[in-house]
Amino acid sequence: MRMGPIFLLAGTVAFVGWIAPGLKAGGSDHAKVATRHDDSSAKKAWLAGETVLSRAPDGHFYADADVEQRRTHFLVDTGATIVALTGNDARAIGLDWNDSDLMPIGRGANGTVYGVPVSIGRMELGGLEAHDVQAAIVPSGLDVSLLGQSFLSHVGNVRIEGEHMTLGASGG
Repeated sequence: MRMGPIFLLAGTVAFVGWIAPGLKAGGSDHAKVATRHDDSSAKKAWLAGETVLSRAPDGHFYADADVEQRRTHFLVDTGATIVALTGNDARAIGLDWNDSDLMPIGRGANGTVYGVPVSIGRMELGGLEAHDVQAAIVPSGLDVSLLGQSFLSHVGNVRIEGEHMTLGASGG
């Protein structure tokens, strides 16, 4: 097993948390979001204004969210202060940059991480919506976009119980 990508991901998570310390914390095959036809507990969650994600085999939670009306795949990272977009995901939603826009935005396991700070006008996940979400484009070194606190703080509660993460509504 190659450990380099794991260290790179851990370093990326650390830098995303570092680049915006002032923020308040509040689809793919890996993601299973509650829908109206799921089991009764998922249906109850949907009706209560919650989104339920199932833990992936790698131990993480993934979600597909609409970013500027484009479906984007995310690793849910409760330790990341802001949303971090891969270069490919950023371009897919219409965000562009030049090499001259890159600036040091943090420090990861492999040294300085370069990115472009941006604001996302609208993000939506399972009916949970946020506007003017702080984010950064990380053109290289990030394998999957990260769904951090700049979005999660808008959805209400974030709970992990067993193999499920519940976003939204009140925590009982």
